[in-house]
Amino acid sequence: MSKKVFYKVNHFIQAPQLRVLDDLGHQVGVMSKADALAKAQEMGIDLVEVAPLANPPVAKLIDFAKFKYQLQQKKQEEKKKNKTVEIKEIRFTPFIGPGDFDVRIKKATEYLKDGNKVKLVVKFTGREITRKNFGDAVLEKAVKALEGLAKVEMTPRLVGKNMFMQLAPSGKKKIESTDTQSNEEE
Repeated sequence: MSKKVFYKVNHFIQAPQLRVLDDLGHQVGVMSKADALAKAQEMGIDLVEVAPLANPPVAKLIDFAKFKYQLQQKKQEEKKKNKTVEIKEIRFTPFIGPGDFDVRIKKATEYLKDGNKVKLVVKFTGREITRKNFGDAVLEKAVKALEGLAKVEMTPRLVGKNMFMQLAPSGKKKIESTDTQSNEEE
C-alpha cells in the first residue's frame, strides 16, 4: 500500500512566504505568496508547493501535469533499480550422473549471471540418507564448478532427507570479466 501525496497548487497554498524554484530547479528567490502567484500567472504555469515543512516552504513554478509526470518517471526509475532477487532451486541426487550434473550446473550458471541466488539441494531417497558423504561430495563438486561466479552464502545443512546450501552471485564485475576473457580467447 503506497501513501498518496497531495500537493497544494496555486491558491490552495497557505504559507505567506515561499522559496520559489523554476521548472529546472534553479532558485528564483524568497517571495510572498501573492508575488509568486503573479509570476506563475504571468508565465502561464502553476505554482506547486513541493516541500511544505521547510522554512519557508518551497514552491515550484511548473505546469502541474508536467510535475506529476516527472514524479511518475522518478518512481519508475526507482522501481527499475530495486530489482528483486529470487532464490532459484537446483536439485541433485547423491548418485547423479555426469551429464545430468553438467546440465544442472549450466542452469545454475544462468541463474547466477542473471543476479539470482541459487539453492543447491541434494535429495536423499530411501536408504541413501546413510551415505551423507556422497551428498557433501556432490555439493562440493558443484561449488568448484561455480567457483568464479558464486560465493557460498549458506554452508551445507541436512534437514530431514534434504541437504542444501545457498550460493549468491559474487558480483557483476567478475561475471562480466569472465565473459570478456572467453571472448578474447576465441
